[in-house]
Amino acid sequence: MTADFYFGAMSPYSWFAAERIGTLVPGARWRPVFAGGLFKAAGRTSWGLTEEREGRLADCEARALAYDLGPIVWPDPWPTVDLAAARALVWAAGRGDVRPFALGLMRLAFREGADIGELDAVLEAARRVGLDADAVRAAVADQAVKDALREATGAAIARGVVGVPTVAVGTELYWGDDRLAEAVRA
Repeated sequence: MTADFYFGAMSPYSWFAAERIGTLVPGARWRPVFAGGLFKAAGRTSWGLTEEREGRLADCEARALAYDLGPIVWPDPWPTVDLAAARALVWAAGRGDVRPFALGLMRLAFREGADIGELDAVLEAARRVGLDADAVRAAVADQAVKDALREATGAAIARGVVGVPTVAVGTELYWGDDRLAEAVRA
């Protein structure tokens, strides 16, 4: 049975899952989505904008160290709207293996503190993994790519995805970095 890995580049929990899923669920299909669209559909907002923020930041910092990812360098501001990143990821996914670019974006955000809500940061991540920055810039503005992101996010919502990271195995959804072990068992 195939697993689908839904993720958003601005999510530290997506980053933790992305760094581990290749080993835990090697055949998982990486499915970039716009987390803001998931939040809107579910009638909620990012925990980074709530009173849970401080506790969750500390949890993320502890997990990053536990997973041997090093200390997090939080982008300032965080969270931001990562729409350009999500568009670039959907474009890259349509051209092949999106994993290197996705990991590059998340590492740029959480290891270097870059605001991947800014197009220049997205282009820098693209350059680092060998993608043509001009092609990525054009893709982010392309209506077909915008539509593809809406479609990808809508398909995730239709499947029941309400947040990232989520691993879908058949009809079962495993939402959260801490549920990867359950996805592996499935």
